[in-house]
Amino acid sequence: MIEKVIAVAVGGGAGAVLRYLTYLYFDKGHDHYFPWATLAVNLIGSFLIGFLWGLFDKMYVSPGIRLFIFVGLLGSFTTFSTFAFDIFNMGKNGSVFQGLAYLIGTNVIGISLAAGGYYISKLM
Repeated sequence: MIEKVIAVAVGGGAGAVLRYLTYLYFDKGHDHYFPWATLAVNLIGSFLIGFLWGLFDKMYVSPGIRLFIFVGLLGSFTTFSTFAFDIFNMGKNGSVFQGLAYLIGTNVIGISLAAGGYYISKLM
């Protein structure tokens, strides 16, 4: 159990650093009217989780390495990659209605909570 926790922690630290470096790169010379860095990490993470998941289906990769990469590294780099793969996997498995509900629910509720939290903080 402790090995799994360490794998996630180390991967999470590495993913957080990579995300920060990506933000530093995109902050230079780019307008701040569009979240280019966030878009970049989300799209890169989405591609990587799909690519690596497919690659790992073809070869044995230990559960510890999978935790390090998927939960730690990519989970910290971006959680959107997991969200994107979940939607894709639901569609692939024939759960189209659940996938659409998850897609719409996550976006609508997530944005609503972000806006709600913002406005609640302004009341304090």
